[in-house]
Amino acid sequence: MLTYTPVSEAGGVGKTTTAATLAVSHARAGHDVLTIDMDTQNGSLTYLFGPEYDRGDSGIDNLVRHLVGRPTGDFHDLTLEVEHGIDLIPSHNMLEDLHEFLLNEKNQAENFGESYSMYHQLHRVLREANVRDEYDVVIVDTAGKAGPILYNALVAVRNVVIPFEATAKGQESIEGLDDLVEGLEQSINVDVGVLSVVPIGYKDTRDQREILGELRESGFPVPVIIGERGSMMEGCWRKQCSPYTYIEKYRDRQRDYELETLDQFDELARHLEQETGLEPREVTA
Repeated sequence: MLTYTPVSEAGGVGKTTTAATLAVSHARAGHDVLTIDMDTQNGSLTYLFGPEYDRGDSGIDNLVRHLVGRPTGDFHDLTLEVEHGIDLIPSHNMLEDLHEFLLNEKNQAENFGESYSMYHQLHRVLREANVRDEYDVVIVDTAGKAGPILYNALVAVRNVVIPFEATAKGQESIEGLDDLVEGLEQSINVDVGVLSVVPIGYKDTRDQREILGELRESGFPVPVIIGERGSMMEGCWRKQCSPYTYIEKYRDRQRDYELETLDQFDELARHLEQETGLEPREVTA
């Protein structure tokens, strides 16, 4: 089973678009894919895939209720089927108060002499729902900042993919993320692996080449390099779909460099699958 979360401390690097594109690539390779949207922003995976869903409806069952042990339905009923048969657990506005909810649960447990980890609740929910038996790939998309949402994702999936802008700021964000992961590993005794760093918007300048070389010298895996594709990515958000669907349905003509980009995402997806021994099945259009 392949599990990971795309993570970046820097904003605007294509974290959610990367999550969506890789999810579709895994699905096109024949894998059963579950995506979990834990991003509190409106421009999240739920918006990009575009299902009919009211994230502000406090009366519906949602992931937060399951995380704090107060579900009103079965976990599997949370999922919505989106592009290429991917299952999506949508984001909900209650995520904005997740820290407070989890802290209340922790305080109540301690009052009864029980132990409670605020950061193991997504792991618990997925284990109790037997997700491992039903899916080949699980991708959790979160907010980039440190906190209980990100920590729950990291504990649950144990692997990260890091979309990265090849600038000094982007390099600093990777170093900051490395420190964050190391601190989390020490505090809750879990190992978190970096499956890939993904340079996005790469223009092959001298400074970018130097930064990329330093990353590789530091031991970070960089299997593919994605060039500047702002028009395609913006089109995906406008039409609420992955790049695969956008090029197929909404481009009036095929652009070789965009097809090359999809090939690169496919290459990245195969790399991630191979890291956990997940063999591709039949690739679909």
